[in-house]
Amino acid sequence: MAGKVVLHYFNGRGKMESIRWLLTVAEVDFDEVFLTTREQYLKLLSDGDLMFQQVPFVEMDGMKLVQTKAILNYIAEKHNLHGKDLKDKLMVNTHSEGLMDLMDMIMTLPFTADVKTKLDNIQNKAKDRYLPVFEKALSGPIYLVGGRLSCADVQLLECTLMLEEKFAGILAEFPNLKSFQGRMTRIPAVSRFLQPGSKRKPQPDDVYVKTIMEVFNIKSPFL
Repeated sequence: MAGKVVLHYFNGRGKMESIRWLLTVAEVDFDEVFLTTREQYLKLLSDGDLMFQQVPFVEMDGMKLVQTKAILNYIAEKHNLHGKDLKDKLMVNTHSEGLMDLMDMIMTLPFTADVKTKLDNIQNKAKDRYLPVFEKALSGPIYLVGGRLSCADVQLLECTLMLEEKFAGILAEFPNLKSFQGRMTRIPAVSRFLQPGSKRKPQPDDVYVKTIMEVFNIKSPFL
């Protein structure tokens, strides 16, 4: 019998946060091992755990999983959160990858020299390129694809909450998205995850950035 799911990452959001969200919605309990030193990272490398020398790294079902999209797809497929047929899976993946593009921009903010310019770019792209797509997709259906909850819905909630942390009121022009957000936050597992003391991570701080720089031996983090 496979043991408990274990996540290996920093004590912060980053690319692991979407995995935490999806496991939570799938009602899968997990433990976390936080990377705090370069020695931990080098041991993972020497043990052959990191196929491409990168984290996230997840131990699940007797396997050592790497690459964020692959991990998310595995969890979604296993827990019936990936669409009912091939065409639905394609649309789920399409929405998911668009959301990951947008969230990646937010994730890199702590490593950006010109934060204001980057924030302006994120806000403009969110309002002009990304949010209108999801607003249209939710004009009638309660979920993005096939009338059922999928990993794309979970990522959309995560993404809209991240955007609101940076741009209060950004959803004011997107009523379908705001209604969707309200429905999603009433899911019991989601509601628990949003409470203080859960495994959801706060916005990145200086300690998070410093730890990443030290673990990966990065001298200049700014993009």
